[in-house]
Amino acid sequence: MIFVEVGEPSHRRHAFEKEQNAQEIAVNLDLIDELREEARIHEEACKLRASRRYKTRVRPRSFQVGDLVWRLLGDACRDSSEGKLAPNWDGPFRVTENLENGACRLEELSGKAIPRTWNATHLKFYFS
Repeated sequence: MIFVEVGEPSHRRHAFEKEQNAQEIAVNLDLIDELREEARIHEEACKLRASRRYKTRVRPRSFQVGDLVWRLLGDACRDSSEGKLAPNWDGPFRVTENLENGACRLEELSGKAIPRTWNATHLKFYFS
């Protein structure tokens, strides 16, 4: 009950019946499992629609061993002295191993291995 209804009578306060209210609360509690299930189904349907829409615009990349690739530079790796004109991509690098989960191991063209794996979404083909 809001503070204004305490001092002045309102329709909600006059029409209140304790027994009927208790019965309606019990009915609502019985239906809550069905409402939760309906909300879960609706949530899954929304997620499925969103993932389908997203996947229509995704171009999967698969690299073979020996391919030359560019590596995306993150904000932390970029040289801040160059400002906004700093390059976004670094490379070229050679793919030495293509892992099943979309990651690749890289090496420099001189043969020096890059210490960690890189996700294929952060790589693009190098055309020379």
